[in-house]
Amino acid sequence: MSAKIRLYVEQPLGQGQSVPLTRDQAHYLFGVMRLAVKGQVALFNGRDGEWLAEVSEAGKRGGTLTCIEQTKPLQLPPDLWFLFAPIKKARTDFIVEKAAEMGAARILPVQTEFTNSERIRQDRLQAHAVEAAEQCGGTFVPEVADLQRLDRLLDAWPEDRQLMFCNEAEVGSALRLAANEKGRPWAILIGPEGGFSDQERARLTGLPFAHVVSLGPRILRADTAAVAALTMWQQALGDWA
Repeated sequence: MSAKIRLYVEQPLGQGQSVPLTRDQAHYLFGVMRLAVKGQVALFNGRDGEWLAEVSEAGKRGGTLTCIEQTKPLQLPPDLWFLFAPIKKARTDFIVEKAAEMGAARILPVQTEFTNSERIRQDRLQAHAVEAAEQCGGTFVPEVADLQRLDRLLDAWPEDRQLMFCNEAEVGSALRLAANEKGRPWAILIGPEGGFSDQERARLTGLPFAHVVSLGPRILRADTAAVAALTMWQQALGDWA
């Protein structure tokens, strides 16, 4: 059994579990999607897998769903952080959505020397990660962290986490990841529209846990680079390999 509508909820999910709906969720299910009592929805909360649920109460301002059976177990992504410098609003939204779809476990906006944006709406970006999981059939929602300075993040970097540094100065070089690094905690870092500063690039290339890579023969826009970098890592070291 499967449902065409997928919905992220905060409540625990399990056999016979009742799930109360918020006003916005009720409006979406009953006002927009025209579901009625006995209608079916696929629910997930990022912890308990996906569950088929049935509408037991439907109203304009609320309602209740009841879990019937689990349809998917929780599928955790690889232990991968995705670091990026925020850009224009719509393109930042795109980056977060694609990182969630493509298997990042945690998304970290970072402020570099040439980052154009000094603040983000973390709650809005987290909502985009939820929507991406709803649309792509995922059962896990990555955390979107608040904006933090790259230098401070590197100062407190975990010793065992490797870093794939996408260096735009290496355009055209044949720099790739080593397949023997699979199974370790990893992170990917892409830069802002203006690229990394000379000081940032020097520090990053000198880090013992950093692996410098090239994203091909052309300089990519930041949102394109995000997809290219995630694809490269997933094919070499992730759960696509």
